Amino acid sequence: MRHGSGPGPWTGVVRTAVRSGALLLALAGCGIGGFGGDDAPRSPRDLIRVTPHDGARSVPADGRLAVTASGGRLERVRVTRTDGAGERAQVPGRLSADRRSWRPAARRLALATRYQVHAVAVDGRGRRAARHTTFTTFVPAHRFIGYFTPEHRTTVGTGMIVSLAFNRPIADRAAVERGISVTARPATEIAAHWFGDRRLDFRPRTYWRPGTEVTMRLRLRDVRAAPGVYGVQHRTVRFTVGRSQISTVDAAAHTMTVTRDGRRTAVLPVTTGAAGHETWNGRMVVMERLPETRMDGSTVGFGGEYDIADVPHALRLTTSGTFLHGNYWAAPETFGSVNSTHGCVGLRDVRGGSSRTAAGWFYDRTLIGDVVEVVNSRERQVAPDNGLGGWNMSWSSWRAGSALR
Repeated sequence: MRHGSGPGPWTGVVRTAVRSGALLLALAGCGIGGFGGDDAPRSPRDLIRVTPHDGARSVPADGRLAVTASGGRLERVRVTRTDGAGERAQVPGRLSADRRSWRPAARRLALATRYQVHAVAVDGRGRRAARHTTFTTFVPAHRFIGYFTPEHRTTVGTGMIVSLAFNRPIADRAAVERGISVTARPATEIAAHWFGDRRLDFRPRTYWRPGTEVTMRLRLRDVRAAPGVYGVQHRTVRFTVGRSQISTVDAAAHTMTVTRDGRRTAVLPVTTGAAGHETWNGRMVVMERLPETRMDGSTVGFGGEYDIADVPHALRLTTSGTFLHGNYWAAPETFGSVNSTHGCVGLRDVRGGSSRTAAGWFYDRTLIGDVVEVVNSRERQVAPDNGLGGWNMSWSSWRAGSALR
């Protein structure tokens, strides 16, 4: 019995060989046939051709995947893939109009993946055959990933900039940029900007409109970033833009004016960077919210000038270490009159933090992605890549940083 054919016209046939004349008699209850000649059922291997061949290894991403029927037609084809993480998925594809071939919808194969092909075909006499094959694709020695902000399903401020930091240098920036899309509803013009070969940011022309829904699609799996370096990520990240809050710190007046949805809600006394340690000018974005953190001057180039283990209500504004935070160690009269910090913006607080203090009030009403702008400081403007400082660039300069321009 041939695999997949079931009981056929050969059932019940008795063959008797007569040595003298080598005569072959075939007696059948319902028909006569033989295994030789044109009437023989074709083997599944001959009827169904699969590329790559069964058992193939290290197939490249641009390798050809195809199923064809020779002298018959394909009845059904099912292709599945299993990646290195054990996730299994069906591979979309379609049969040709004459049902003699099947092709996948995607042009490229997934790397580090095991493919399984199951096909059923019918020959010219209506006889079915089935074939099952497997092959595996090339496993790169080096993979790259992008660590992104903001996180999935979060609500952020209107100044949020989508930022990806890659674990390896990106040589083909255009290929990686093409593998990432950031879209918004309602529709908003969004552009990408590279800071060196490890960081890619996205922002709109102006701050996001409150209520905007933003979607980032990472389609980096098997994207070639450099020789021998391929991506692994294939995911979708969504976040929502909340209300607008922009806080303006006037370093000369020692105040911070908080504006919510276009209306001034508070003017808070602050202390900013002292002479020689002035706070950066420019627009900064809240990157991180910490109820309490340790601040050690040695980690940001100030030696042993300070080491405070329990700084309350800390909001990170730059990668270099600028925070807007609660301050319980300065005298109350410092706030609103003297600049005394090492570059941070300080609000009056108590040890352990309290929601009743200026620092606690502001912390409770702040989202990651809110904008804090410092004016009238004697320090230069914050660099665009120091934190999420891209708002300090003109729109034309920002767009010029895309690899796809």
